[in-house]
Amino acid sequence: MIKKLTIVLIIALVAVAGIAGWQVASVEIANAELRDELHDVASKLDTRIGFAAPKSDDDYRNEIVRRAGKLGIPLNPEQVTVERRGSGETETITLTADYTVSIRVPGLAYPMHFAPSSVRS
Repeated sequence: MIKKLTIVLIIALVAVAGIAGWQVASVEIANAELRDELHDVASKLDTRIGFAAPKSDDDYRNEIVRRAGKLGIPLNPEQVTVERRGSGETETITLTADYTVSIRVPGLAYPMHFAPSSVRS
């Protein structure tokens, strides 16, 4: 009887660890994808080659919120920081998002904080 109970307990622990691992992996992957999106938007490629007019800070924030939503990351415009340096063709833009996602397993929730940036490290 104790042997069966031990086996059930081990299976339950492995299942909980698997659930937690899956959630951590999925939010880490989404964060990496958001970092790539931040870099793409900050490159301003469409503006530099003349396909679009220059964007306001709010335009950048809304674009990041939209792209994050497609990745399953709930963001508000207030969670996106736009920093501009220089002007004209030499202007550089740094975009940063700041958000927290909860990892939930039965009986426990663990917050994971992320702050991806368009700066390549």
